[in-house]
Amino acid sequence: MELGMIGLGRMGINMVRRLMRAGHQCVVYDIHAAAVEALVKEGAVGAASLEEFAGKLKTRALFG
Repeated sequence: MELGMIGLGRMGINMVRRLMRAGHQCVVYDIHAAAVEALVKEGAVGAASLEEFAGKLKTRALFG
């Protein structure tokens, strides 16, 4: 499953790490580039802006 996380403080960064360990793909954004870069090194997809973040998420229909 693909998930997006905005905000990579202590709680956000640890949530993303647990999700990735469970096999989920994560797209991440934070105003602090170092937090994004740390998770990119661990396998997350990083975004430098909210627009880029939204563009990197795959669109899926939730209702048929």
